[in-house]
Amino acid sequence: MKNITLAIDDEILDRVRILAAEKRTSINAMVREFLTEIATRDDKLAKARRELHDLMDRSTGDMGPDWKWSREETYER
Repeated sequence: MKNITLAIDDEILDRVRILAAEKRTSINAMVREFLTEIATRDDKLAKARRELHDLMDRSTGDMGPDWKWSREETYER
């Protein structure tokens, strides 16, 4: 694991220290979690899109290009 050095405004650092204390964690852990989240965000979105497309491909519904919502069909029991 690598170490990095950050320059942070004093007021922001004071507020983050309070937040970290309230969450019973460290600023280091918060920064690491944040950077991990933004580094993996695109992968998570791509996975969600693949799963959605897979679900659409497996769907047995066939609405067709001219299909429109019908009040009667919507409330039909």
